[in-house]
Amino acid sequence: MELKFEVVEVPMPEGVNVIIGKTHFIKTVEDLYEVMATSHQNIRFGICMNEASGKRLVRHDGNDEELRKLAVEACLRIGVGHLFVIYMRGGWPINVLNDLKMVQEVVSLEAATANPVRVVVADLGEQRALVGIADGFKPLGVEGEEHIKERREFLRKIGYKR
Repeated sequence: MELKFEVVEVPMPEGVNVIIGKTHFIKTVEDLYEVMATSHQNIRFGICMNEASGKRLVRHDGNDEELRKLAVEACLRIGVGHLFVIYMRGGWPINVLNDLKMVQEVVSLEAATANPVRVVVADLGEQRALVGIADGFKPLGVEGEEHIKERREFLRKIGYKR
């Protein structure tokens, strides 16, 4: 068996967040749909999941056709079994992460971001494995007092702190 590593670019349109995770059961798409649909009234989303056995289809759902298509495209590009992708807009991942973690068949959450995303995949022929995810870029320094003030003001501006 030959092992090849591949870096997969995940499409990241402006104003969209992506959540990538691992799961293990065919009911994932419906359960993730329920979490997203009941989490926040303004969230628009698309979900997909790669089956790892049986028909091995990309299962998908959502309330936004553009985001649904993006999710399917990302799942196909990554090609790892039991991987799920959620694209969302109109909310932040923080609005849904704890609920997603509580879904029975969710194994792990690997990324939740609006940054550029690359997925490192090991290709084993009939199987592909998620090796890791590159989220955003390397740090450029350590925040100073001005940056701390800016961070605190931003959190209050968006209503996450008083």
